[in-house]
Amino acid sequence: MSFSPYPSIPIGNNIQEQRDRWGRKQIRTAHELIQTEQCYCKQLELVTTYFVEILKAKGTLSQDIRASIFSSIKSIYSVTQSLLVHLENGYSGRGFEQLGHQLHHYTTYVDNFHYASKVLGVQLKKSKAFRRFKKLQEARPEFNNCRLEDLLPLPLHRIQEYQRFLEYLTENTSPSEPEFQQHARALKAILEVSQRIQDNTRSYENHLNLRRVQKLLKGQKTKVMAPGRWYIREGWLRTVPSKGAEAKPKMFFLFSDVLLQAKRCSPLQPTNGDKFEAQCTFSLMDCTVDRVFGHTKSRGGLLSLTFPEAKLLLMSSDQEDINDWYSSFTSAIRKLQSKNTVVHRRDEMCRKPLRSTTDSSHNTPAACISPERTHNMIHDETSGWSQAASGSRSHPDSKRMNWPDAALQPGESTPEPEGVSCVIL
Repeated sequence: MSFSPYPSIPIGNNIQEQRDRWGRKQIRTAHELIQTEQCYCKQLELVTTYFVEILKAKGTLSQDIRASIFSSIKSIYSVTQSLLVHLENGYSGRGFEQLGHQLHHYTTYVDNFHYASKVLGVQLKKSKAFRRFKKLQEARPEFNNCRLEDLLPLPLHRIQEYQRFLEYLTENTSPSEPEFQQHARALKAILEVSQRIQDNTRSYENHLNLRRVQKLLKGQKTKVMAPGRWYIREGWLRTVPSKGAEAKPKMFFLFSDVLLQAKRCSPLQPTNGDKFEAQCTFSLMDCTVDRVFGHTKSRGGLLSLTFPEAKLLLMSSDQEDINDWYSSFTSAIRKLQSKNTVVHRRDEMCRKPLRSTTDSSHNTPAACISPERTHNMIHDETSGWSQAASGSRSHPDSKRMNWPDAALQPGESTPEPEGVSCVIL
């Protein structure tokens, strides 16, 4: 007979204890969910009652302007009221499943949000009557010092909170219970909207960065705003000439498909003293990058960028900065060139089979796809790409941002990369 050194605990007790823990966590989560949903519903009521409805009755703004600013927030308020009733009655699974079928109202609101913020800003500058009306409504005690600009982003924030609550409810619900599947299906739908919010935010931030760089450049000869282009980083690097002359600092702007080199405009120019003059644009399609030194613990580093018709030696005295640049270059080039490789593979797969040499009407094999068709196929494949760059923390004098693998909106495309690697501007 053998004896266990540990006291035996009935399996049934363990299962019951797990169910009790799940039950306690569900109660706490449900209580917090109801409280936050009640607050969210009251805030949406402020917008719909004191802005949407009264503006419609007064006619202060036209119907199309109201629709641009408030979008589907009235429908979202109706959906929230219905969900709150289910939550207060203890039917969270049924309520979230119904919400999952009504998320198109949130999708509409998410896609319109940045445009709505722009229209609101324009109307506040343009319409004195709307400014006065907005100030009077926000002075009501119900608003508790909240502004309209604070209330409009609430549906986007609530989607993130729904995701957190549903993840917690799913983790603490037995798979055998009916609500588990209801919560799981609602969570899947919420995750899609949450991802849409993140993609739209990144796209909007990228648009702002492209526009900012465009304004930094003197004149309009260099076009930074290109469909499908993503801003990665910018900063000062020294260019080392081939003949041993002094290394000169230049400003570089790295994008997903090109590297832009610029110099500071003369401070004697009153209108362009704080701007840059574009000098050269390098295509990353056929670029290779190597570390001449800087991969050890030495101070600073030197990068070698080789293009078909040019070569750049870029130097920085900051070790972390040069490492970050190297990481950004290699990631952008790899993403761009790997996409181009995939295009060629698909082009091979799309070729028509050669016609048989025994064909009675033709004694020679038929030609392959024409060069014109091959060019069009490559262009179509290349025109939709949008990849991500990664890197370590950047130097204080440089700026960078991550760009997603696929953050383009439906219908956007990227122009075919230019064949010329270096264009003197």
